[in-house]
Amino acid sequence: MALKSSLLVFVVIAAVAVTGAQALGPVLISGIVPCSNGTSINAAATPVFPNATVQLLCGNEVITSATTNSDGVFAMSLDLIPSPLTTLLSSCNLIVDTPLASCDASLPELGILRSALQLLQDLIGGLVGGILNLVPSNFSFVPQPT
Repeated sequence: MALKSSLLVFVVIAAVAVTGAQALGPVLISGIVPCSNGTSINAAATPVFPNATVQLLCGNEVITSATTNSDGVFAMSLDLIPSPLTTLLSSCNLIVDTPLASCDASLPELGILRSALQLLQDLIGGLVGGILNLVPSNFSFVPQPT
């Protein structure tokens, strides 16, 4: 019995070490996009952004995209990410370049909503038996020059 326990601990440690250096998968990225310029987002009072295109941008490359539903909810899944988790969390952002004016005419037309990613599920559960769940940390408005 002690041998089985030791073997299981070794497998878990090896999985964590290997995944930190190689590709990750599967990954689920989901959340709600607010219809706001990001200066004062009150989740209860802020309307959602339906039919907005959300892109996962890593460096200058769009990895995947999704469109929000009528409740502002999006979800994208990836079978494999060719980066360690730390790189994914530090170098990738969610971008909404659908003009804010399309959800609220009083908001700016030029600019994007951007959010970093954060891990929702614990690392061991995500690596060994499940899916890594990532969510937006906080969408904020980034003006674009005219």
